[in-house]
Amino acid sequence: MELIAIDGNPIPDVAIVGTVIAADGVRTRYARWRASVRPVLGTICLLPGLGEAIEKYFETIEDLRKRGFAVAALDWRGQGGSDRRLRDANRAHVDSFAEYDRDLDAFIHQVVLPDCAPPYFALAHSLGGLVALRAAQEGRASFTRMVLVAPLVGFGRMRPPEPLARRLAPVMTAVGLGELRVPGQENATMARVPFEDNPLTGDAARFARNQALAIQLPQLFVGVPTFGWYNAALGALAETEDAPFAAAIKIPALVVVGALDRVVSLTAVERFVADMRTGGKVVIAGGRHELLMERDQIREQFLAAFDAFVPGS
Repeated sequence: MELIAIDGNPIPDVAIVGTVIAADGVRTRYARWRASVRPVLGTICLLPGLGEAIEKYFETIEDLRKRGFAVAALDWRGQGGSDRRLRDANRAHVDSFAEYDRDLDAFIHQVVLPDCAPPYFALAHSLGGLVALRAAQEGRASFTRMVLVAPLVGFGRMRPPEPLARRLAPVMTAVGLGELRVPGQENATMARVPFEDNPLTGDAARFARNQALAIQLPQLFVGVPTFGWYNAALGALAETEDAPFAAAIKIPALVVVGALDRVVSLTAVERFVADMRTGGKVVIAGGRHELLMERDQIREQFLAAFDAFVPGS
């Protein structure tokens, strides 16, 4: 479960890496760092998206540490350096998003609260954003504020299309085929997708770095979700569609999305933020799904929004 560097993506210095054990016995990898300047403003809890690994965020971790934040990062079960449930480690699979809830709870109670400097802030991307919102809505989160980057509150363009997935995923799961790969996804994985018109980032250098990570470290990066994962995701998303879900979130949250995001639904993000009582939204022109991996101009706009909101007062 140690962190792994490749050329062009060094490990931020003095990392502490370890394992937390969720309530159901699944082991997940975490890493944490102290701030590199003083005063220390608190700890950023970095919660990645589907199929990602801590290694992908080394550049961002350094940016946060230079701002005076300690950082604690987590790999969700089934990806990164965490336990895999399926023999084919390239498939993303859970039966329910309650499994991700257990990962976050274990991370908070075994790493963040005992070992990290308060106050605590969430910086969560896509899938991580949805898990953070679930924790906040249920009153399980220990965050003072949350910054949610393209949170998964609705799918954008899907393969298969969402209406078909909504019909097919529950059926495949019910008949015991939930661990099968969803067809049509293989060529959309990070190791295979071409830079031209990719949905993730317009920055060629950061795209190349992330693709090199996916190619050189295939044991860390998950590519293809299963029917069971989609079924679990659709169930979790159905819960967020009710206005009381968003209204129940009491933690101040900043939602930041790219205007060109095709992975999550911008309409769903707009609806969700409108239902929140403590949420605000920033849309960055020209940004795609991975704003932290975008061109410097777009990335700097994101960091400016972050700096204006965290740590807050």
